[in-house]
Amino acid sequence: MRLAIVLALVATAARAEVPAPVTDADFVSVPEAESRLGQLLFYDPILSGNRNISCATCHHPRFATSDGLSLGLGEGGTGLGPDRRADPSNLPEQRIPRNAPALFNLGAREFTVLFHDGRIEADPTRPSGFRTPLEEEMVAGFASVLSAQTMFPVLSADEMAGHYQENDVSTAVREGLITGPGGAWDILSKRVAAIPAYGEMFAAAYPEIAAGREIAFTDISNAIAGFIAVEWRSDGSAFDEMLRGGAPLPDDAAEGMALFYGDAGCSGCHAGPFQTDHGFHAMGEPQLGPGKAERFERHSRDTGRMRVTNRSEDAYAFRTPSLRNVTATGPWGHAGAWSDLAAFLAHHAGPAKGLGDYDRRQAVLPALDGTKPDWAVLDAPGEVAAIEAAATPGRPISSDEFAAILAFLDTLGDPAAIRGRLGVPETVPSGLPVER
Repeated sequence: MRLAIVLALVATAARAEVPAPVTDADFVSVPEAESRLGQLLFYDPILSGNRNISCATCHHPRFATSDGLSLGLGEGGTGLGPDRRADPSNLPEQRIPRNAPALFNLGAREFTVLFHDGRIEADPTRPSGFRTPLEEEMVAGFASVLSAQTMFPVLSADEMAGHYQENDVSTAVREGLITGPGGAWDILSKRVAAIPAYGEMFAAAYPEIAAGREIAFTDISNAIAGFIAVEWRSDGSAFDEMLRGGAPLPDDAAEGMALFYGDAGCSGCHAGPFQTDHGFHAMGEPQLGPGKAERFERHSRDTGRMRVTNRSEDAYAFRTPSLRNVTATGPWGHAGAWSDLAAFLAHHAGPAKGLGDYDRRQAVLPALDGTKPDWAVLDAPGEVAAIEAAATPGRPISSDEFAAILAFLDTLGDPAAIRGRLGVPETVPSGLPVER
């Protein structure tokens, strides 16, 4: 009887929105010399102001390309993943305001909007080809939206740049010197170019540099983006195998897939081959940590997409994340409020019901004193009411349906992609420590 039900559900889903399998044509092509250069730059702390943080600090394969924390600690932190702690001798000014997103399939051509609020977006009408917070200061030369994205962490005091006047990069950023000679990007580019091994690798990867052009920050970003595109391409899951005509999914996962693409309505937002519509939706997520506020602002709210568009209808809306390897990428939510995927899914199914049942023990937050309180928003009834009012209505889902959907989500896992193809290098050309 159960088999008949499963087959009926799968037939329903097949008529709905189950995507076609992805192919090589869906991804950008990256030369090996570029991806191997990008691998070293990704793991090299030389791109941080104080030479103590790399891209991998918050996006490490040990934690499925995230960091295992609700909100990370960048500058002023020591250790890796959930073991990362505040350095008593150089305390962070605040937590990183949003959860570190996973990096899977960002080399797929359909990813043209990045960050939780979409503040980086491909825009062919602009001279640089992108819409970014830098507006007209944005320079040309970034090969993709993924490459353009890499410029922001190195400019953030909380992530990689460091605190004001700690180093030349953080000082340049605070003075508004980003592009051009003496700007933060120029400082970082010269650091990298001064290392002979990097100079040789850039010349091998980019003919213009071999012909004499200086290494630019766009070259660094392009290499890192090329590495991410290759390293964490994820299309080898059981779900992918099934789409390509291979082994069918187990009965419970097949039932979950049918619900996902059918009556449960998950694919209304989590559409397409990577389970994202790349759109923005208000899902009533708990807000914790400092929020997205300027240093002079006292509030801790994060209104998401509205910070980019200034439209009230975008309040508390965040970009739909891809669900590839989702069972490994927790904590979940734009602020990492959920460390239990089943609990997150239950809230997601009925976000408009409110935040009264949220268990703060779900958050994974290393101790950090002397900064904004982590629960300022959830302790303010007016702030909570605003989040709840913007939330999308849900659909009741039974416990059996939850179990089936979770079984389906598990089939989106690709262990080989999580490990990566090139892996963590033993050393990097700067000679600085590699976080392993």
